[in-house]
Amino acid sequence: MSDQFKALILNQEGENFSRDIKFINKSFLKHGDVTVKVDYSGLNYKDALILKNGARLVKEFPHIPGIDFSGTVEESDSDHFKSGDEVILTGWRVGEIYYGGYSQYAKVDSKFLVKKPKELTLRQSMIMGTAGFTALQSAFVTKLTREELLLGEKVNDVIVSGASGGVGSIAVMILNKLGCNVTAVTGKNNNVEYLKLIGAKNVINTDDLTKDARPLDKGFWDGAVDTVGGKVLENILSQTKDAGIVASCGNAANIKLNTTVMPFIIRGVKLWGINSVTVSNVRRKFLWSEASKLVDFDLLEKSIKEISLEEVNDVYSKMLKGETSGRYIINLGK
Repeated sequence: MSDQFKALILNQEGENFSRDIKFINKSFLKHGDVTVKVDYSGLNYKDALILKNGARLVKEFPHIPGIDFSGTVEESDSDHFKSGDEVILTGWRVGEIYYGGYSQYAKVDSKFLVKKPKELTLRQSMIMGTAGFTALQSAFVTKLTREELLLGEKVNDVIVSGASGGVGSIAVMILNKLGCNVTAVTGKNNNVEYLKLIGAKNVINTDDLTKDARPLDKGFWDGAVDTVGGKVLENILSQTKDAGIVASCGNAANIKLNTTVMPFIIRGVKLWGINSVTVSNVRRKFLWSEASKLVDFDLLEKSIKEISLEEVNDVYSKMLKGETSGRYIINLGK
């Protein structure tokens, strides 16, 4: 392990909030029993909020952000991991209350890690990252929970909001691979062709779903993945058919939801919250094992931007303004 390595350090002194690239050593890392040489991390919407001002998620400073990463075990005091194991981390509040992946080395609790499936590379696992893992959860709930767990009718027509984002774009691809007719919702007209390329049968503009929702509208969707909340989710709920499942996994537009009980008691619609932070490791291993079957990484590469740690500060503010699309991954070797 290098004596000195690079990390992005957040600090707050009074009203002054800073984010600087610094060289630190192993003694700076104070959590966990497994040290990982980080190859890749991701820039997620939650990361952007933390980078702005801590987002009331970071309780102690100085702090290393980064809610996901992939890399190789360097040192381990755990019986479950040994030096050389390739691992993935998402969730568990790493990057919030524990030091995260915006560092060339990370030290974390072994229970936060899963071994990378051999079918994936370390880079591909962070092309997925928290966004892809959330998309996998959401797609499985929308499609397979109804068909297999609840023994319901086949899910054909689905809608994905925020489809230009990291979660939404991967959800479009996965649901298409699962055999659904996917309608993608985006506010970015220049992404229409790309969304069709990755599996969207139809693309509609976000403005079409920002009107005041009726208690019940005409039913269009057997299921949905919503990443934005607010009026878009209100309209999707009112347009979902009998026994449809709406997976709610984001609040990019609004945290508020003004709806009625009508979709739930008249049509039996289910609003299913997706929390990717504390998912059990048993489920994590299953979902990661499915990734290579459901994601076309060659196609997904078209929406991937690889940046260095030094570029993070320039990109996160654009993400908060809705000026980015696709998935950003951070190469800690750059």
